[in-house]
Amino acid sequence: MGESNRIRVFCVDDHPLMREGIASTINNETDLHLIAEAASGVDAVNGYRKHQPDVTLMDLRLPDMSGIDAIIAIRAEFPDARIIMLTTFEGDVEIQRALEAGARGYLLKSMPPKDLVESIRQVHAGKKRIPAELAAQLAEHLGDETLTEREIEVLQHIAGGNRNRDIANQLFISEETVKVHVKHIMEKLGANDRTQAVAIAVRRGIIQL
Repeated sequence: MGESNRIRVFCVDDHPLMREGIASTINNETDLHLIAEAASGVDAVNGYRKHQPDVTLMDLRLPDMSGIDAIIAIRAEFPDARIIMLTTFEGDVEIQRALEAGARGYLLKSMPPKDLVESIRQVHAGKKRIPAELAAQLAEHLGDETLTEREIEVLQHIAGGNRNRDIANQLFISEETVKVHVKHIMEKLGANDRTQAVAIAVRRGIIQL
């Protein structure tokens, strides 16, 4: 297959080993071609501008910004950009945010290489690609009440080991208000205690530790 007919792939990941693995997977395929790599969000945006690839594989966690912010920045300039989020994280909140930002796929790094190349072909053909187990996770929390920005802030302080009084002082609100926020957080997450609330929030990608 001629160079011009191959699907041009751009890989964004801050782990050299991961990039190397993806490169060899892609270059083993006759219809795919890895044209560039980047290890940060800024390089991802600049690299996209320079190469304008057919499909981009984007890591969720980059050293300078989240992959979701990088997608938003790229799509502000190139609305038709076909970007697949490739990550180790499977929290439904992050999947939701990535799709809202315009990702055409959301794949886990643990998937077999053959599934990755097939997903690249599908997204290049204009389809969306979300594995069944992730779609099920999204569906499970569909209609769940989302946490407000303030509740997420309180939750992050709880995760940092702060007591209600400390949180109240840091956020300049009363201890009573903190208690109300904590109550709402527990109800929305279906948690029995603060530790469980933090564990659920981390698993679902609502907060990062």
